[in-house]
Amino acid sequence: MKKFLLAILCLLFVQYTNAQDTATKPKIKWMTLEQAFQAIQKEPRKIVVDVYTGWCGWCKVMDQKTFTDPKVIEYINQKYYAVKLDAEQKDDITIGTQKYIWQNGYNQAGVQLLQGKMSFPTIVYLDEKFNMIQPVPGYQDAKQFHQIITYFGDDHYKKGEWDKFQKDVYPKQYGSTK
Repeated sequence: MKKFLLAILCLLFVQYTNAQDTATKPKIKWMTLEQAFQAIQKEPRKIVVDVYTGWCGWCKVMDQKTFTDPKVIEYINQKYYAVKLDAEQKDDITIGTQKYIWQNGYNQAGVQLLQGKMSFPTIVYLDEKFNMIQPVPGYQDAKQFHQIITYFGDDHYKKGEWDKFQKDVYPKQYGSTK
């Protein structure tokens, strides 16, 4: 009986320790599209929108691996407003005077952000005035994602081509790509 109680106590301690670690680790400060729109009215920043669905396996992998990377978390929280948007959300979304409704299986805000190309996951980048910079479809690991958020976040997309940034600029300014 003592061994059983000791085993239970050890299990509870491990669960408690893991819960404490999870609670104290930095996380991306996710918000809704409406909250991000309101936030840029007060403090302009770029917006990164994770357009996902509940059934998307690669979306879940990004949640578990990409969006938990410390470098990704730090950069996103510093440079962007981060939005999670379920493309199949049935609740209306209102941005300014525009109302987006659920229609044909998708919320029309997601359809507009993905320019009708319903592929998940897709990360959409918006500028400080809520204008589209670019949607980037597909799974990205933390290293790839950090390169992309940096490319847009530090306005490299205005200065040059992605290939040059990825090959020359990123390794020199932000660390190795290997």
